[in-house]
Amino acid sequence: MKIYVVAGGDTVYKIAGGNPDLMEEIIYANQLVPPYPLAVGQALLIPSQEEAKEKRLARINGYAYPYIKDRILRDTLPYLTELSVFSYGFTAEGELIEPALDDWPLIEQSREFQALPILTLTPLGKDGKFDNYLIHSVVQSEEASAALTAALVKTVEQKGYAGVDIDFEYILAKDRDAFTAFVGRVADAMRRIGRQTSVALAPKQSSGQKGLLYEGKDYKGLGEAADYTLLMTYEWGYTYGPPMAVAPINQVRKVVEYAVTEIPREKIRLGIPNYGYDWQLPFEKGVTKARTIGNVEAVLLAVENGAEILFDEVAQSPYFNYEKEGIWHEVWFEDVRSMQAKFDLIKEFDLNGAGYWQIMRLFRANWLLLADQFEIVKE
Repeated sequence: MKIYVVAGGDTVYKIAGGNPDLMEEIIYANQLVPPYPLAVGQALLIPSQEEAKEKRLARINGYAYPYIKDRILRDTLPYLTELSVFSYGFTAEGELIEPALDDWPLIEQSREFQALPILTLTPLGKDGKFDNYLIHSVVQSEEASAALTAALVKTVEQKGYAGVDIDFEYILAKDRDAFTAFVGRVADAMRRIGRQTSVALAPKQSSGQKGLLYEGKDYKGLGEAADYTLLMTYEWGYTYGPPMAVAPINQVRKVVEYAVTEIPREKIRLGIPNYGYDWQLPFEKGVTKARTIGNVEAVLLAVENGAEILFDEVAQSPYFNYEKEGIWHEVWFEDVRSMQAKFDLIKEFDLNGAGYWQIMRLFRANWLLLADQFEIVKE
């Protein structure tokens, strides 16, 4: 695969050199929409006839809600080692709460594509936000912790899940060690029945990093307790923050550099965002709320508004501005160039693989580029 950046006057026909078969491949790989207009600065994935290069093994995880469109799921599963079903919850007493929608279809389709279905456990409250009271109630209670662990074992065995992913965020500093012990407890229980356990980690860049997002996560302890860890290396640019790259590679690198000092590399997966944000300008803290958009949708937005897509070389991320109805917007998203930077980081540090948040929108060029870089482990 090659990456080509669109210049002024380019068309799909011109880029393909008039080859109709290559035109169709470019259109398919990049999810172009008739009549196939392009934006200046748009990065296209171009199939090439180069000799196949040696690939390294990688385990690839993707998160999905039970309401994911069937076509998107089936187009994505060939590129996944694991599918993490989002999500199961729990009560303060340790009772497991199943997703509102049936998760059986995702479990069955995962197995069909030789991907491991993973039960994702989150402490989401009724408001849909992470609830550190729930975390505290369970990890600090022997009875609640034991009850939740037993419920996880029962559900995993009954439904055929291959393991559990523990995604707890905003853990109180005073619950740090208790949370690590809880992860270890679940992991031990899962190993006894031949299942795996992974844990999601806030993107720390040092052991003493301050903040509610970081202080409750012990990288070294969690790395020892779990089978795999996912670095949540995204959300620098986020819904309520100022316009910037979602996963700037310079910041992502700092997280990886710290992580490998605490956790074995073979246990580390790099978190990758499968989305972008559209901010209205000027940004006003506490008022402005960015709109989440897909990466393919972002390019269409640039085309529709005649915007040129720029590329931040430090963040290794594409962005553009446009005006609509008298309001200026700034958009940051991911393209094959930013994905290549992340794949290069995985290879440079010899990490286990990657985890995508999330796969609800199809970004085909990403998956084709991934398969060109790695041999994806299938179970």
